[in-house]
Amino acid sequence: MNPTTDAGSVFRHALRAERIKFTTLPSLWIPPLLALLLTPGITTAVGAALGGTEPHLTDDPGAGVYYGLNFGQLPMVCFGILLIGLEFNTRMIGTSLSAVPSRGHLYGAKLTLAAAAALVVGAVGTAGAFAGYAATVPGEWAGPALVRSAAAGVLYPALLTVFCLGVTTLLGNLTAAMGLLTPTVFLLSPLLGGIPGAGRVVQFLPDRAGQYALHYADDPQIAYGHWTGLLITAAWTTAAACGGLRAMRRYEAAGH
Repeated sequence: MNPTTDAGSVFRHALRAERIKFTTLPSLWIPPLLALLLTPGITTAVGAALGGTEPHLTDDPGAGVYYGLNFGQLPMVCFGILLIGLEFNTRMIGTSLSAVPSRGHLYGAKLTLAAAAALVVGAVGTAGAFAGYAATVPGEWAGPALVRSAAAGVLYPALLTVFCLGVTTLLGNLTAAMGLLTPTVFLLSPLLGGIPGAGRVVQFLPDRAGQYALHYADDPQIAYGHWTGLLITAAWTTAAACGGLRAMRRYEAAGH
């Protein structure tokens, strides 16, 4: 058999198995659904309540449009963790590793599913957030930064999800990943970003850098440009994904 054809068949089998898990396990499909509801929903609700009185929502339209993403990103963090963390937690990772001859194909299937689902969430969530913002906040939101901000809104959830999947694979533990990633993204990173001195370091974390790409306005306290922020997040994601692949190969070598 042609090795290339065989490898493609193994990957398709692994991807089909991951798709079945995703569509049948509520713990996997509920987080993306929550993100889809929270991102445009909170943006619209906050815009309707404060849109005409809160300068933060109008001075930089990106801050207003993606206000809901501050909450919608947390389910995507959980989604990236749960995609492989559930198997570590239930000891089913050994079964998955036995079923797929190539650990790289198994891991690649999980990465592909994570990225594809998160891209859909990013695209639909961004469209909904822009629509909600436009309907509730008076002012001009279309401008030269619109395309870049919208593109970042689609890509950022995917980069964050794959990053969390890679880190979880590196840790090999659901609880450890949840304990590290969810408070860092939702609480620690935003809080440290407001502390003088600490912000110079925190701005290079994957979530903070990616979120800067969403904004329209420049921030003189940020040491890089908007597109560079997205590239920084992509670099973190690439490193985490590569580290996760090495970890999967160690599981193979260790006979897990």
